[in-house]
Amino acid sequence: MAKVVNYISEAFEELKSNMTWPEWAEVQRLTIVVAIFSVLFALSTWGVDEFFAKVLAGFFNWIKG
Repeated sequence: MAKVVNYISEAFEELKSNMTWPEWAEVQRLTIVVAIFSVLFALSTWGVDEFFAKVLAGFFNWIKG
């Protein structure tokens, strides 16, 4: 257990002293970029899913009738 506590302590120390953190304005800008691309990706995934659902429904209706 002492090794785990030591590891976590050293990890936090490294994050505080050895990391270069971005400026707050850059964090906000990149967050907006990620949010926009996430929405676009979700919409494109939904669109492809709807397209294939309609294609498969049409195919099975064609086989059935």
